[in-house]
Amino acid sequence: MKLRPVAGVALRQFYLMRGSPVRVLPMFAWVAIDIVLWGFITRYLNSITGSRINFVASLLGAVLMWDFFTRVMQGVTTAFLEDVWSRNFLNFFATPLAVSEYVVGLVLTSIATSLIGLAVMLVLATAVFGLPFFSMGVALVPFLLVLFLFGIALGILASALVLRLGPASEWMVWPLPALISPFVGVFYPLATLPLWMRVIARALPPSYVFEDMRAIVMGRAFTLQPLLVGIALAVLLIVLAAGFFVRVYRYAVRSGLLARYTAESVS
Repeated sequence: MKLRPVAGVALRQFYLMRGSPVRVLPMFAWVAIDIVLWGFITRYLNSITGSRINFVASLLGAVLMWDFFTRVMQGVTTAFLEDVWSRNFLNFFATPLAVSEYVVGLVLTSIATSLIGLAVMLVLATAVFGLPFFSMGVALVPFLLVLFLFGIALGILASALVLRLGPASEWMVWPLPALISPFVGVFYPLATLPLWMRVIARALPPSYVFEDMRAIVMGRAFTLQPLLVGIALAVLLIVLAAGFFVRVYRYAVRSGLLARYTAESVS
């Protein structure tokens, strides 16, 4: 893998954003709205329940972490969809660009955009609503790492599905985080779920993040072992998603799908 083609893929996204400020706005606008909305909800809940439960730490912290995961995933898929909308695939792969270099370039773009979103969320949540996010110190690193890795895996998988099924299938990308959220227990313990949903939850890395976060908020000691399981699962999912993307790409090349890529669905 060469670094220059990877940097070229990421640089294209930078030029797109520099040339169109409208593309920059979604990186922080939606996360800011989420934080403000849930921040006032948690303030209200704190005011009617007294000091028994700190909803800022439990609910607003969960919203922040889940929005970070969503930004990571959409950072990959949006960069990919820019090439779909501009019909730019043939230009990319007419060069000596390896598919692995293209995917890594998408990941680099996601890192940049998700960090911007995370910074905006942290400023709002801590400065305006008093979220004690930094009180966890270095313990934050494995939490964010699990969500970051899983966001990358899901973003690559979603991009592969669009590449295989055609641009019209991009509607499948946006609801993916919402479809997953009931299984990972963003706002409630996994014990609330029926058995079949708990089985699925154990295969999803974010479930380990939110279970451990709730334990810390409730005053229990921080344990690293569940997060190590989450990291291992997330890395495995990245490998599987990347392998699936490569396989779909090779099929698209062999079948001529890449050259026929249009705004219509392809079978």
